[in-house]
Amino acid sequence: MSENTNVKVLGALPWVVGGAGALALAGWLLQGARVLPLREPGSDKPVAAGVAAGNPVLGAKLIAGPGQAADWPGEWSGFRGPNRNGIAPGQAPLARVWAAGQPKQLWAIEVGEGYAGPTISRGRVYLMDYDQQARQDALRCLSLADGREIWRFTYPVRVKRDHGMSRTIPVILEKALVTIGPKCHVSCLEPLSGKLLWTLDLAADFDTVVPPWYTGQCPLVDENRLILAPGGKDALLMAVDMATGKVLWRTPNPKGWKMTHSSVMRMDLAGEPTYVYSASHGVVGVSARDGKLLWDTTEWKISIANVPSPVQLGDGRLFFSGGYNAGSCLLQVSADHGQWSVKTQYRLLPEVFGATQHTPILHREHLFGVRPDGQFVCLNQAGKVVWASGLKVTFGLGPFLLANDLFYVLSENGLLSLVEATPEKFNLLAQAQVLHGHEAWGPMALAGTKLVVRDFNHLAC
Repeated sequence: MSENTNVKVLGALPWVVGGAGALALAGWLLQGARVLPLREPGSDKPVAAGVAAGNPVLGAKLIAGPGQAADWPGEWSGFRGPNRNGIAPGQAPLARVWAAGQPKQLWAIEVGEGYAGPTISRGRVYLMDYDQQARQDALRCLSLADGREIWRFTYPVRVKRDHGMSRTIPVILEKALVTIGPKCHVSCLEPLSGKLLWTLDLAADFDTVVPPWYTGQCPLVDENRLILAPGGKDALLMAVDMATGKVLWRTPNPKGWKMTHSSVMRMDLAGEPTYVYSASHGVVGVSARDGKLLWDTTEWKISIANVPSPVQLGDGRLFFSGGYNAGSCLLQVSADHGQWSVKTQYRLLPEVFGATQHTPILHREHLFGVRPDGQFVCLNQAGKVVWASGLKVTFGLGPFLLANDLFYVLSENGLLSLVEATPEKFNLLAQAQVLHGHEAWGPMALAGTKLVVRDFNHLAC
């Protein structure tokens, strides 16, 4: 099924190769910045007929800065890294012990209030930010070498301070970069130039209800299609052609389930490529082939803020966790001659395991994550705690990632811990204070040996 409406197109993307905010300080607008002209809507092809013209992205400005891309290898191309699993690919030479003054800070800049995580590609850092003074969403492209701004793509959106503003992470391919702003404005740009290719307004065009504390869903690109979960009247999930911005299919939403802060995950279940999404009142499995609803269940739901994404353990087992006293659970998804079933295998109380904000990482057949009391925990797949880090050092709502058999775990006050990635015991190898602000909740990004971290108001490499 093909749909040609609900998209504003600014020049077709020729081809695609696969796979947080408030006070804007004066240092943001770097000296020598100049406004670059965007292609006017309809200059290459007309804006799709029958679509509301109120999308503010159509009035965006592209502002050039003095920054230059770094000559540095390594990619962290989206939510939870290149493979969407929180694990850095490759075997970069990473130190297992830190001397005084290490890891060395290469640069740090002020950013808007929030928790949006960075993306790194081809020596550039991309951050979805918010400029409160100008009342604008601001996608910023920065140099990985020194943090100077290469360009900024900005458009007017009124976002009131509500415990931070920006929360999402862009996804980047070779010739396309996709972002979702706090109020559900989707933009597809050329990643090197910042030129706008097409845009969608999920609230205006797909009846999305912007979640409390604004959008937290991070875009997924799968086989040259952008997969979104608008949670609208006629689009629980939908697929968008990356080349044109046109909607390819929509999943019906008869129960009226809404968008959450959780992100869509691609899985293979019972031989069926499936998109799994934790919506407002339950979990859905949607065929990756055509958007058909395969199954849904109310066995897992979080009514306040559903944030972590599901983790596939294999053999149709899906692990879910959350905050707000939700704890965690394991669901078994199976199919018999096209008849799908979802059954609960076990539930865990939050004091055993629950992940309020960051999705657990599956490593060596174990799950690793931070539970509500702030301890870093190793859990086996039967739901038993193998070890917990203890209360001497707690991490709060801080992020973590895995690289080269090392966990980097950031406490919410900016203390970075290096932990051996083993289910044998909690082995703390090193610690360093890498940020000095508060609420360091935003996801980290690692490219080679360069780690980019953030707190409420600062971004550092």
